[in-house]
Amino acid sequence: MVKQDLYNKSPVRLFDAATEGGLKEGGLGLVTSKKGLGKTSVLVQFGMDTLLKDEQLVHVTFDLHSSNVISWYDGIFAEIAKKSAGNSAELKTDVVSKRTILNFSLDNFSVTKVVNTLKALSAAGIAVKGVVMDGIDFTKVSEDDVKAVADYAQSEKVTVWTSATSEGAKLADVVPANLEKYFDVVVNLAQTGSNVAVDVLKLGDKKDVESGLKLDSKTLLISK
Repeated sequence: MVKQDLYNKSPVRLFDAATEGGLKEGGLGLVTSKKGLGKTSVLVQFGMDTLLKDEQLVHVTFDLHSSNVISWYDGIFAEIAKKSAGNSAELKTDVVSKRTILNFSLDNFSVTKVVNTLKALSAAGIAVKGVVMDGIDFTKVSEDDVKAVADYAQSEKVTVWTSATSEGAKLADVVPANLEKYFDVVVNLAQTGSNVAVDVLKLGDKKDVESGLKLDSKTLLISK
């Protein structure tokens, strides 16, 4: 079992195929949905994809128990590893060695603090290539905050995925109008019968791109 094999079999390859290569280097992406539909699973899949490319990942969380985040990565890795033969335990140790988890309390959270910490990691020689930030509340962040994250992604050539809870299903409902321009890709997870559809609401200049993707009901992996 090698990383390249798992990378090739990652569910993110399905997302890339459906979205002209997915989120590009230096881009800012957003995953939205109602609570409990799988936002964290999708973010972790994007994060795991960075690790499988043998690149440095930072996972920003507001859950003060890092064990919960680690469990998500363990679960996603185990599901992807089922598709390949070999020593998955040894490979997982190598893969997650490039993961950094940053815990922030919502009581003293600020986007500026997160961005400054990410820049400090780069200054310390950690070549961060991917960032996932689980849970942004648009009622508590300003346009300057979102612009700061987008500017960081672009200047450092880092791929940044974040998420937000939303009751809506259209682009205008899930992203405030003044913030839409900062996001290169916007994905909304929507319950459709017994399935959770992966709807691409924005892809560069395109809107409402048909992806044909959903989340597997058992594993929550991106699937067709």
